[in-house]
Amino acid sequence: MNIIINGATRGIGRETALRMSADRDNQILITGRNEAEMKKMVNESTNENITFVKLDLAEIKNEIESLKHQIYNRFSSIDILLNIAGSLIVKDFMKLSDEECREMMDVNFFGPAALTRLVVPLMPRGSHIVNISSMGGFQGSSKYRGLSVYSSSKAAISCLSECLSQELAEKGIIVNCLALGSVQTEMFRNAFPGFTAPVSPEGMAEFIEWFAINGSRFFNGKVLPVALGNP
Repeated sequence: MNIIINGATRGIGRETALRMSADRDNQILITGRNEAEMKKMVNESTNENITFVKLDLAEIKNEIESLKHQIYNRFSSIDILLNIAGSLIVKDFMKLSDEECREMMDVNFFGPAALTRLVVPLMPRGSHIVNISSMGGFQGSSKYRGLSVYSSSKAAISCLSECLSQELAEKGIIVNCLALGSVQTEMFRNAFPGFTAPVSPEGMAEFIEWFAINGSRFFNGKVLPVALGNP
């Protein structure tokens, strides 16, 4: 399969990319801001099936033509798009600057939306878009101080997933969203210092890999909570 993983330089995205590269039949393109880390991942791939494009989602509007050129030169079709990249600034709403709000919305919503728009023309019937949201953006879930804009941006990508499943139905493209709960990542430690999450990045990557490959057989247009604890 041809796979794009957006946001693969650390945490869940990194572990998911490395897991999926264990299948020699997969060709994986990863994106991220940390070029050095992506080069390390290329070297770690025993099947030599990871390539990368340096991408800052907050600046995707300035990079869209270059990004399109690189993706379309690598792939004639794309089977799976995983939007995993995320930005989190923990701060009370009244103390957040406009720039901080825009950064989270750009990385968590506008950037993945732009990448999806770019990739869809290459996706055949039966292909799968999986957006990674958060329980913070899941309606009716517990909400936490300092995460207002982050949670709102994740709610936006969840709703977009539901809407796109209808818009892309005639093309046979499946769209789902996973609202993740606590995973022991750097982002989680920043949001909840002192807490230990019940799931490791490796454990969540195992589930995401399975869902990306198999979930389109069972779900479409769904926002699925994936959580053991609270937070």
